[in-house]
Amino acid sequence: MTDKKSIPQLRMKFIRAYNQGVSVSEIARRFNTSRNVINKWVKRCEHSGSDALSDKSRKPKHSPNKTDESIQQKILELRAKTSWGRKRLSKALGINQWTVRNVLRQNHVKKNSKQRRVFYPAHWAWEVKLPFSLAQVDTKHILDKAAIGKYNYTHFSRLHLPPYQWTFLDAITRFRFLAFSYELTQTNGLLFVAAVMSWLRSWSIVEQVHWQEDWGQEFGGDDYNKLNSLNEKYYKPFNAVLNRAPKGRKGYQGRVERSHRTDDEEFYLPIIPKVNSTEEFINYAKLWQYYYNSKRYHFGYKMDGKTPLERLNEYGFNFSDTFSLFPILILDNLSTKLVKNYNSFFLPGNDLLAPYIIGKIMKIPLII
Repeated sequence: MTDKKSIPQLRMKFIRAYNQGVSVSEIARRFNTSRNVINKWVKRCEHSGSDALSDKSRKPKHSPNKTDESIQQKILELRAKTSWGRKRLSKALGINQWTVRNVLRQNHVKKNSKQRRVFYPAHWAWEVKLPFSLAQVDTKHILDKAAIGKYNYTHFSRLHLPPYQWTFLDAITRFRFLAFSYELTQTNGLLFVAAVMSWLRSWSIVEQVHWQEDWGQEFGGDDYNKLNSLNEKYYKPFNAVLNRAPKGRKGYQGRVERSHRTDDEEFYLPIIPKVNSTEEFINYAKLWQYYYNSKRYHFGYKMDGKTPLERLNEYGFNFSDTFSLFPILILDNLSTKLVKNYNSFFLPGNDLLAPYIIGKIMKIPLII
């Protein structure tokens, strides 16, 4: 692309070549342009000299619809003082909002844009040193025809089974805890946090747990202040931390996402045709969670054909198969009871230790 400052110099070369007797066609060929362009600048130079070789302004000589200068000044002054948008400026000055918009654009006044405050840091699974210090957490929509097939989709829907799976996966050992729900709500999300953390604490796992989640509204969405509030009120009482995986960086959640594919292939496809009720479905899910954690061999990074329980016990935990029997909940049912009977847990300003509240409902012996 030719620099604008060098364009007059290039046109001067046209003129010199023309004055030396080179034909217009030859000049056009040399400079890869048209004869009309060469003739235009030759004539302009003959009439006005070399000063005419710069581009002239294309601004119209007369603009009958142009906004009056005094009105433009009012708009720009009020904008500078208040940083208001076009609608508020229009209301305050009694000027059409599209006139205000055009004035701002013509004077290169940019929109107000607040820089998003990111809720990081996120962590890679391979950076983690201890089990249950980082969990990849996600939800899965079970009703996916491409994954489970049309028959299973229809059968699942007709039984009105809970269509959402909640998954907590330890980044090192692949140990998983599951729950189900009919809706993706923040209340269900907080209950899942409370249930999993209560289970971990009841087994004397006291390390700080980073809950690495995506940007779904059930986990707080993308509002920094809201996420920070959730972290302070509902995660910290469990010695847990809310983290966000960066948008578009699926590798941060790769292990939990891969486990959802395993769910489709090894659980939902063979099991759904056998299920005839919600109770049966939850019972099968309990068996699947137990099998996945205690019996199924894994061959991912550093798993070497071990089960998640075996990998966990390599770190000195010495847990039995009972640890795999996390009580699988339908969160909607329990969250309604929780809000009704223990409403203070979900009210702003609450500083109760949530493990004790959840423990009362789930009747889990807690060791904090």
